[in-house]
Amino acid sequence: MTTPTPLALPRPLALPDFPWDSLRPYRARAAEHPDGVVDLAVGTPVDPTPAVARTALAGAANAPGYPAAVGTPALREAIATWMESRRGVVGLNDSEVIPTIGSKESVALLPLQLGVGPGDLVCHPRAAYPTYDVGTRIAGATPVPVDTDADPATWELPEGRLVAVWLNSPGNPDGHVLSVEQMARIVAWARGRGAIVLSDECYAELAWAQPWASQGIPSLLDARVGGSSADGAPDRRGLLALYSLSKQSNMAGYRAALLAGDAALVGAVTEVRKHSGLLMPAPVQAAMVAALGDTAHVDAQREVYRARREALVAATAAAGLVNDPASVAGLYLWLKGPASMSAYDLVGAFAELGIVVAPGDFYGPAGAGHVRMSLTDTDERVAAAAQRLRSERAAALFGR
Repeated sequence: MTTPTPLALPRPLALPDFPWDSLRPYRARAAEHPDGVVDLAVGTPVDPTPAVARTALAGAANAPGYPAAVGTPALREAIATWMESRRGVVGLNDSEVIPTIGSKESVALLPLQLGVGPGDLVCHPRAAYPTYDVGTRIAGATPVPVDTDADPATWELPEGRLVAVWLNSPGNPDGHVLSVEQMARIVAWARGRGAIVLSDECYAELAWAQPWASQGIPSLLDARVGGSSADGAPDRRGLLALYSLSKQSNMAGYRAALLAGDAALVGAVTEVRKHSGLLMPAPVQAAMVAALGDTAHVDAQREVYRARREALVAATAAAGLVNDPASVAGLYLWLKGPASMSAYDLVGAFAELGIVVAPGDFYGPAGAGHVRMSLTDTDERVAAAAQRLRSERAAALFGR
């Protein structure tokens, strides 16, 4: 009998464990609360998708053909118009914008789509959404956590070729905002090393403190960041920005997002997307056009989150927790308790109150001793969490 030849199976990627699985026991404990669980661990919108988007989706439901990877002309125009009116990015043309199937897709796949590979280095914020790390590993490159609030000249890099720097402003989980001056410093430093800069800006409509609340949170594509070309046009060489409608428009279930910036980089990504069949469904494209053209629902949703945030900031402070003073935007609180309590100690204490939060360890070593609390549960559940946090039980749990 002939011995079969073993299959030459591909080697599995060296990816970290999926962090949310570790919350199961804490979720189970929180669910035992007599008044029910309050889940503030994941930033999943719970408020209704605006009618303008739902109506447009239904109206475009008869879609028998394949959609274009680059999006419809109407959608590309809507993206460029929105980027100018809401993000201060002027003059984007069709070759500089495309829709994407959610922004997490781009965070995970951009390094691979742009040809990043073994021996390459990709920097990302030291307290960061895990997918920056994972996307770099998928491409076979080396992720390097750095302090994007600091002068990039102070960053310590291992041996290798720096090819890309990820920014995230407002930051997830910490809510930090990068100024025009800081982004310009990082862009100049990266360009001097032949590296591109990628910016995840999906929380940009959620500014809570000045000057950002009135001036707006700056984009990587702001002309003040990249400078100007010889002809006076904004210089977007080596720059790509991501944005998502998941948070501003409660469209997480639609997977509606966008990519904008350097036409050469957008073109390279588009070619991979066309070959891969990464096509945003036509009805979703129509819904995205409608949502980008309506600002009233965005402003209304921001006020909903503002009220929830104010309630949770006050209640966590009453329990003896401290929100990061630089956490001035975004969808989360970035909380610390007593020095003696680890992130998982804090998660356990919250679970005793029937509240689920995420340990800072999910976001890298810089998250030690922190927990991330989202603003995404209903008004009634957020009020319940605030009431529990003001109790004597909470004071005892957090050592107040």
